[in-house]
Amino acid sequence: MKALVLCPVILVCLLLALPTHALAAESFKVINLWPVLAPGEKESPNEERNITTPTGRPVAGKPVIRIGHISKPTITVYRPPSDKNSGTAVLVCPGGGYNIVAADLEGQEVCAWLNSIGVTGVLLKYRVPRHEGLEKHTAPFQDAQRAMGLIRQHASEWDVNPKRIGIMGFSAGGHLAATLSTSTAERTYPTVDAADAVNCHPNFALLVYPAYLTPTNDLTKLSSEFKVTTNHPPTFMAMAQDDPVHVENVLLYSLALKQAKVPFELHVYPTGGHGYGLRKTEKAVTTWNDRATEWLRSLGLLSQHGAR
Repeated sequence: MKALVLCPVILVCLLLALPTHALAAESFKVINLWPVLAPGEKESPNEERNITTPTGRPVAGKPVIRIGHISKPTITVYRPPSDKNSGTAVLVCPGGGYNIVAADLEGQEVCAWLNSIGVTGVLLKYRVPRHEGLEKHTAPFQDAQRAMGLIRQHASEWDVNPKRIGIMGFSAGGHLAATLSTSTAERTYPTVDAADAVNCHPNFALLVYPAYLTPTNDLTKLSSEFKVTTNHPPTFMAMAQDDPVHVENVLLYSLALKQAKVPFELHVYPTGGHGYGLRKTEKAVTTWNDRATEWLRSLGLLSQHGAR
C-alpha cells in the first residue's frame, strides 16, 4: 500500500495547525485507504484543498482548516512515544456535515491529545462532499469500515492491541462513529484485500456533540439507522444542552444503550454550543476530554500492560 503524497499547501497547513507536542510523536504515517480508487469513485476534477475563507468561523480565536473535495481518503497514524504507549488506538472521525472535514480542530489536535495520554490516534480523512443519489454517510462509512480493518491488520506493526481499538467522532463524525458501532462486521463494499476480512467493529466509542442521531423533524425517537444491541461497544458521550444540533441526539442514544444494557457515560453541559473540539474556553463543556481520559482509564485502556 503506497503512502499518499499530500499537496504541499495542505501539508504545511496541517503541520502548522498541530500543537508542538504532536510533532514529537514517534511516527507520522499517511496511508491511502484504497489501493486505487475508492468504491464507486472516478477521478475527481476537483482538487482537494483547504476551503476555509477569511470570513470562516474561527474557534476559540483560531482558524479552522476545512478540507473539501476529498475523493482519495486516507488514514494518518500518530503514535505516542514508546515509553507512554498503552497499546490502545482510536480511529478519529472529524465533523463537517459530510460536506467538509475539520482536519485540525477535530482531527490533528485530537490525535495530539490522544498521544499525550499514551493512545495511538488514527485520523480518518473520509470522502466528502455527499454523493448525489446516496445516503449522506454511504461513502464515509465505507471508508470507516476499511480504516478499522487496516488498523487491526497492522496492530502488531503499530504496537496496538487489536482488542483495544476504538472510534471517536465529532458532529457528523459522531454519526459516523455511531453507525460503525451499531453495524455488523459485514462490509458494505466488495472485498479488496485481506484487510477486509478483519473485524471492523470498534471495542469502544466516544461521541462528542454527535449529529444526525435523531430525525431532524422528530426528536421523540432515535433514528431508524441505529439498531443498538448488546453487541454495541461501551460508549462515552459529551454535548452541550444549547447545542443547535439538539442535545436529544445523546439523550435518546443513551436510552437506547440503557435498554440494550450497554455501559455508557454521558456528560451534558448547560452551555457551549457546537464545534469546539478540544479548544479551551470559559465554558465547562471544553473540559470534556478530562472526563474522557478518566473514562478510558476506568476501562483499563490507558494501562501500558495492554501494549503488544
